Amino acid sequence: MSQQPEDDWWNRLYDESADESAPDPGPDSAPDDTLDARFGSAVLATAPPSGGAEPPPGPAAPDTARIGGIPPAEPLRVRAPWEPPLPPPRPRQPVRVVEPPAGPPTAEPPVTPTPVSPAPRAPHPGHIGDGPPTYAAEPTALPAACAGELGQLVADTALDGARYGSGTLRAVSMRGDSARYRGQPRRDSLLTARFGSGSGALVLVAVAGGVRAAEGAQRAAADACHWVGAAVAQSHARLAEDIRADRRGELRSGLQRLAERGFGRLRAAAEPGAPPGEYPAGLRCLLLPADPECRLRIVFGLGPGGLFRLRDGHWQDLEPRRPEPPHAEPEPVQPPHPEPGPAEPPPLPLPADPFRFRACVARPGDTLLLCSAGLAEPLREEPALAAELAGRWADPDGPPGLAAFLADTQLRVKGYADDRTAAAVWEG
Repeated sequence: MSQQPEDDWWNRLYDESADESAPDPGPDSAPDDTLDARFGSAVLATAPPSGGAEPPPGPAAPDTARIGGIPPAEPLRVRAPWEPPLPPPRPRQPVRVVEPPAGPPTAEPPVTPTPVSPAPRAPHPGHIGDGPPTYAAEPTALPAACAGELGQLVADTALDGARYGSGTLRAVSMRGDSARYRGQPRRDSLLTARFGSGSGALVLVAVAGGVRAAEGAQRAAADACHWVGAAVAQSHARLAEDIRADRRGELRSGLQRLAERGFGRLRAAAEPGAPPGEYPAGLRCLLLPADPECRLRIVFGLGPGGLFRLRDGHWQDLEPRRPEPPHAEPEPVQPPHPEPGPAEPPPLPLPADPFRFRACVARPGDTLLLCSAGLAEPLREEPALAAELAGRWADPDGPPGLAAFLADTQLRVKGYADDRTAAAVWEG
């Protein structure tokens, strides 16, 4: 059998170069209704015309490869019957979209470091009054020293503090402006000591101020603190018991004998032949029991000094001054022939500076201050200083620290340049 008709049909169906003008097979020839015939018809209908003409240009497809880094989709391709089946598509890896910066990169502004200022220094001790004191506030010259008396040197300032019972103690002793300028040693002396332990302990604070005009005032003040400390140490148990029992009569008589006997020795050693009532140093002592249930405070002493109490924002002077001698009155004109009458007794000499004894019942909020004459005099005579210290020490937040107490007692007043020694107890 000849195969020519089938070959012509195949060539005419798949060969684009075949002659399309060949005679039609006629109506009697039924079309081949097979899958291959339908596929071929679809290919012929979609094939571009011969001659290689391209379809008219249209709008350019967007370049999706540049949009977010996503590749373009693959074109749809129809597999021919004779082609092997396509492999299954590979899973597409997730694409990380990197957003480009909105604009050109800009340099970050330089970071300017914040200047760190040094910590503020403590305020310089001020002064009270219209003008500054004559001398500078800080020490200038050291006292002269020699090889055999190095043990007698004292520091410019001594500072101490403690808390026992219901009281908080602050104590200081410092050279005055005059002694600092001239390089003289501190004449005042301070002793703080505790005897015993527990609630039966007894705290002693001794404040001694050397009198400027007295010879050996520095040694006299130090000796006064030492001998009173030794005497209290020997009898501290009995003293603490008497204070808790409020035996004020026994305390007064016993402490007066102790003070006068000790000061007699000091006076004889410092100035032989000195008249009674003159002391080379003033002494104020405080006995503070450690028992929190006992609020009795005993203060005693001799010579110049002071004892004050700050209560409800006001100072109370607990040691009024000795009255000044009265001024001499002019003698009246006597008649030529006076009538006889009883003779007037001669005026009595002024009593010596008496022994000081005070038993103070402490109240919460009170401040008890005992001090040498270097602070007692300006506190009595300068209301501005008294008001300033009252404002500082009546703080409801509590007593000042050691540094603050030192700054407070350094408030100077023109005309008062002696050593200052003070001990204060804040009652809680």
